Amino acid sequence: MAKLTSIFILKYESPERDALVLGSAHDLSSFGFFQRSTVREMLTFVSRTVARKTQVGQRQSVKHDDYLCHAYNRDGLVGVVFANQAYPVRAGFCAVSKVLEDFLAQQGDAWRGATADSTEGDSLLEGALTKFQDPAAADKLTKIQNDLDETKIILHQTIENVLDRGEKLDKLVDKSADLSLASQMFYKQARKANSCCTFM
Repeated sequence: MAKLTSIFILKYESPERDALVLGSAHDLSSFGFFQRSTVREMLTFVSRTVARKTQVGQRQSVKHDDYLCHAYNRDGLVGVVFANQAYPVRAGFCAVSKVLEDFLAQQGDAWRGATADSTEGDSLLEGALTKFQDPAAADKLTKIQNDLDETKIILHQTIENVLDRGEKLDKLVDKSADLSLASQMFYKQARKANSCCTFM
């Protein structure tokens, strides 16, 4: 099952300096209670490292354990998403792009003045994490593909229903053929009976 685990927004400093966390959201329900703080710290560390190594304008996916980390550096503002391998890569990058757009719309350029980690984007990211658990919500193309798959299933069901009806129609056709045969027999018998009464 596709699952997003974390979303981060970070300020890219340089390849030599750690990025600043401007917001984060996590769904660590699949981890044990006592593991969650360690997992959160590890995700923060990996997101800082990946953000530091993602140049301006670059998108990259990095595999970490059983997760893929999708990162996009948009003019110094970096979005990072951690998802399991079942989550489509395209949907991951769409989620990152959408989160960055929403953050910029909400904060403007105020993030450029950040000098320390902050939680400005946490509420935005919490909503995004919930919304984008479904890859189709992040990627319209995935949604269209899912709709097409659903339509295909309905069409297959309809065809199967027609085939079921077709079998019943075949029985009706057989009955109709029987009636035609009976009608032919009736016609022949009627003709035979009428032939004896013909006057010349």
